[in-house]
Amino acid sequence: MHSHKLIAALALATGLAAPAALVATPALAATSTTLSSTMASTCRVELYDIDNLDVDERDGKDELRFLVGGNLFPRPGYFAMRNGDDGDPADFGNPSTAVSSTGSVSFNLREVTPPIVGSGDSLGSITVSGSSVCAPLTTGGVDYVQDVIDGTDETFYSYLVELKVTGL
Repeated sequence: MHSHKLIAALALATGLAAPAALVATPALAATSTTLSSTMASTCRVELYDIDNLDVDERDGKDELRFLVGGNLFPRPGYFAMRNGDDGDPADFGNPSTAVSSTGSVSFNLREVTPPIVGSGDSLGSITVSGSSVCAPLTTGGVDYVQDVIDGTDETFYSYLVELKVTGL
């Protein structure tokens, strides 16, 4: 006898809860769709990671800076990397800049020669195209751009550089 009352009570409770859930779900879905479909008109581009894959210097290291938007990072100084080293954004002074959905921005890796640390020599660049990377992002959306910068300017070098792109 009690089981019939329990089943009836559960059926009644489920019947009342289901219409409330159906009413709440479309409103929530519409809100999240509206927020996530706002396309980014600009993006923040920042150094995410740099790995030294190989360097063939006599002293076994390169002294590096990034040139971004006319500014050198780190300021002042440089960051020395040996074979297999992993560099973090903070090692380079957290270089970042903004790019529009129609523009482009480059992070130019440069080698300097201490003790006089200036702009140094360009080893190569990693470029973010606003139209292909920023434009497809929604506000708050994130993408990563990765490339190998290598060459033989005086001696062989190879770096894996990764940038983080965030829609604004």
